Amino acid sequence: MAGAQPGTHALKLKPPTVPDTLQNGSRFMKWDDDLSTVTPITLTVDPHGYFLHWTDQNKVHTHTHTHTHTHTHTHTGAKWRRRHEAKLRELLDVGNLVGRIENRLLTIVTGPDMVNITYLNFMALQEEEATEWAEELFSLASNLLSHNMNRETSLEKAIVRMFSADKKRVETALEHCNLPFGRPELSSVFSQHYVQSLIPDYFSLSFYRGAKGAYLSVDQMTEFINERQRDPRLNEILYPPLRPSQTQTLMEKYELNHIVETCLITLEGLSKYLVSDENGVIPPEKLDQSEDMTFPLSHYFINSSHNTYLTAGQLAGSSSVEMYRQVMLAGCRCVELDCWKGRTTEEEPVITHGFTMTSEICFKEVIEAIAECAFKTSPFPVILSFENHVDSPKQQAKMAEYCRSIFGDALLIDPLEKYPLESGVPLPSPQELIGKILIKNKKSHKPSAAHGNKRMAEHPTNQSVAAEQATDEPSSPSNITEGEAVCKCALMHKHYDNNNNHVHRLHHYHKADDDDDDDDDDDDDCKKTSDEGTAEEREAVATEEMSTLVNYVQPTKFNSFEASKKVNRSYQMSSFVETKALEHLTKSPVEFVEYNKQQLSRIYPKGTRVDSSNYMPQLFWNAGCQLVALNFQTIDLSMQLNLGMYEYNGKSGYRLKPEFMRRPDKHFDPFAESTVDGIVANTVKVKIISGQFLSDKKVGVYVELDMFGLPVDTRRKALKTKTSQSNAINPVWDEDPIIFKKVVLPTLASLRIAAFEEGGKFIGHRIIPVPAIRPGYRYIGLRNEKNQSLILPAVFVYIEVKDYVPDTFADVIEALSNPIRYVNLLEQRSQQLAALTLEEGEEETSKEVCGQTRVLWSKEGYGQ
Repeated sequence: MAGAQPGTHALKLKPPTVPDTLQNGSRFMKWDDDLSTVTPITLTVDPHGYFLHWTDQNKVHTHTHTHTHTHTHTHTGAKWRRRHEAKLRELLDVGNLVGRIENRLLTIVTGPDMVNITYLNFMALQEEEATEWAEELFSLASNLLSHNMNRETSLEKAIVRMFSADKKRVETALEHCNLPFGRPELSSVFSQHYVQSLIPDYFSLSFYRGAKGAYLSVDQMTEFINERQRDPRLNEILYPPLRPSQTQTLMEKYELNHIVETCLITLEGLSKYLVSDENGVIPPEKLDQSEDMTFPLSHYFINSSHNTYLTAGQLAGSSSVEMYRQVMLAGCRCVELDCWKGRTTEEEPVITHGFTMTSEICFKEVIEAIAECAFKTSPFPVILSFENHVDSPKQQAKMAEYCRSIFGDALLIDPLEKYPLESGVPLPSPQELIGKILIKNKKSHKPSAAHGNKRMAEHPTNQSVAAEQATDEPSSPSNITEGEAVCKCALMHKHYDNNNNHVHRLHHYHKADDDDDDDDDDDDDCKKTSDEGTAEEREAVATEEMSTLVNYVQPTKFNSFEASKKVNRSYQMSSFVETKALEHLTKSPVEFVEYNKQQLSRIYPKGTRVDSSNYMPQLFWNAGCQLVALNFQTIDLSMQLNLGMYEYNGKSGYRLKPEFMRRPDKHFDPFAESTVDGIVANTVKVKIISGQFLSDKKVGVYVELDMFGLPVDTRRKALKTKTSQSNAINPVWDEDPIIFKKVVLPTLASLRIAAFEEGGKFIGHRIIPVPAIRPGYRYIGLRNEKNQSLILPAVFVYIEVKDYVPDTFADVIEALSNPIRYVNLLEQRSQQLAALTLEEGEEETSKEVCGQTRVLWSKEGYGQ
C-alpha cells in the first residue's frame, strides 16, 4: 500500500499498561449463560497484561484464554436480555439493587474465529467498576504492539502461561532435574535461557566466520546492522545508517556479560538483540495509522463484509447479531444488512437471507450492535450496505427511525457543504467523515411518496417482486443450478418437515423464474448471469424516510465505464458479482482502474458459493476496487489475505491505494509485466533457516512461501522446504533461498510464510506486505487462520529486499555503489586475459593503465 506521508512518522502506538485496579483485582459475580449458577470471584490481570485470572471462594485459581491470543473484546451488557432480569436478580440476591443490572455487567467474548465464540459473564458491584474493566480489557486486547510482540516477549508469555497452568508440576520437574525452583523470578530466568539457546549453529557458523574469536567488535556489529539488518530502500537522509556510537549503546543494552566494557558483544548478547523490539519483522510505524487519510473515499481500499449476519452457509446457516460486533471489532468498515418485512404482530423488520432456510434476527438489535462497536477499533467512517426488501412503508419508516435514534449524530444525513451531490465533485475523505455512519440504500427520486406506497401495495409480500426498483446484487445465493437446488431442497425437506414456512421459502427460492433487466428506472439493476442463477429478488421501493438517509453511497445500475465517466457522479456506486467484475477486469482493465479513481465499486461472491467460500480479493485490489466484500465467517486463504491486508495502518479498515491508482494523469494496467511508471520494482530473497516450537507432536514439518500481488508478481508455493525428520521443536533447514527477482508492484504485493505438518496439516502462517518487510535476520511469529498470535511457533529467516536492478545495469550499479571493488575486479580480469591478448612487452603498459583507472574511480566514487 501507499506509505506514510513524506518525512519520518511520529509513532502513536503505545505499549500496553495494566492499571492498578486490574492488577490488584476486583470482586465480581460470575454467571453462566443459562443462569444456572452464580459464583463470587475475584478478577485480576497479571502485570504484563498477558492473562485474565479469576479466583473463586475455594481459592481454586483459573485463567481464561489470553486476551491477546484470542482477540478478546469486552462490552457491558452485551448479552443482556430484559426477560432474564428477574431471574438474575433472584440468583444474585440483588432484589433491592438500585439501577439497571445491565450497567454492571461485563461480557468477555473469546474464540478462535468469528463464529465459534465463548462468553464469560460477570457482574460488578459498581457500574463504574464494570465500565473501567470493560474499557481497560478492550484496550489490552486490541493493542497492536501486543499482537506483534517480539520473540522474547512471546517466550516469556509462554513460560508465564506454563507456570500459571500448573506451577507445582513445573517446579517438581525442575527439582528432579536438579535445577533451581521456587524462586519468584524463575519464569524470567527460563525466558533468558530460551533466548540464549535460540540461534541455531548454522547462524553462528555462517556469521562468525570472519570475526576474531567468539565476539563482535563495535565496528563489526555496526557493519552487521548496516549491511544485513538495515533496509536499503530507506532514504539515507531521513533514516541514516547506524554510527559506531549508537552501536555501542545497543551493545550495552543487550550484552549481559561484562565483556561489553571492552566494546565487544557475545553470541548471547547478539541473540538477545535479535529477539528484541529492535528487530521485529514489521516496523511499528507500518502497524500504526500512518497513511494520509485526507484523500477522497474512492482512493482507499475499505475492509468489507458480505452477508455479515450469517455464521455458516448461505442456504441454511444461522444468522447472528454477534457477527456484526465480531467483524467490526476485526476492523471491517462496510457491513451488509439484508432487510425483510417482519411477520410478527409487532411488525418489526428482520434481517435474513431471502428465500433460504437461514434464521431471522431483529433489525433493531443489529443497529444497536453496530452503534455499540462501530468506532471501537477504528474512528473512520462505516458504510451500511442495505438490501431493502421491506415492502411495508410502515416498517421502512421504523428502520429509518431506528437509524436516526440509535446512531444519533453519528448518522450522516445531509451532505457536507464542501461536497455537494453534484457531477464533478469528489467524495469527502475518511478524515472528514470520522465518526460517521453512511447508508447505502436504493434512493427514490419520485416526487410523491404516495406513488411509491401505491406501488408497494401492489406487491405486498416478500415473495413478490417490486415493480420498478431492482437490487444491485441478488440477496440470495442464486447461482446454484436448478439440479443442485432440487437436490439440496430434497435433503432439507426431511430435516425441516416441522417448519413449513421455511421449506416453502426454500422451494420458492429454488423455483423462481429468470427476470430480465428492468430499465424503467435508471437505478434499477437486476443482473442476470450464469453465476447469479435463476432466483433474484428485487429490492422494495425506498420510502422517503429511507431515501433521506442516503447521500454519498447511492447504488446505481452500471451501464459502461464510458457512461460513468461522462456522468462523473462520484456519489453513485455499483456492485458487481465476482464473475462480472472479473469479466470487466479481463476486457477493460485500464478502464476499471480509472472508474475506481472516482467512484466506489463493491464486489461480492457469486451465488454458487453456498458454502460461504471466498474469491481471491487480490484480483480486485489490483484493479483498485474499494469494497471487496468477503464472507467473514469463513477463514479461508482469501479471508486470511484480507486480515493480513487490513492489519496495517492502525487496523483502521482503510488502506490508501498506490498513487498511480489515484492520479488522473496516470494510467495503470493490472496485467502489466514491465515496471510501472514511477514505481521502483523490488527484488526479494528469503532463506528459511530454522523453526521453533512448530508443534508439540513428534512429526516432520516443512515451510512454504507464496507471493501474492499482480498476476506477474504472484507465485503460489514458490518455495517448499524439505520435511524435517520427526522434529517440530527446532528443525533446521540448510537450503538455497528463494529469489523473487522482480516484484513489479511491491506496494500491492504480500509475502506469505506458512508452516505445515508432514501430512499437510496447517500449523500457522504470517502474511507481510512487501513494503513493510524489514530485511535481515528475523524471527517471524506465526499466526492462526484468524491472524491471532500462536505465541510459541516461529521461523527464523534471512530476508533481503532491495530495489530491482535489470541484469544489463547490474555492473553499473555495482560500480557506483562500490567503485574500489569494481576497479579491482576490472584489474583482475585484465590480468587474467593478458596472457591471451597481450603481445610481448605490452604487459607493463597494461598494468600502468589499470592503476591509473583505479585511482580515477576512487576519486570519483568519494567525490574527490
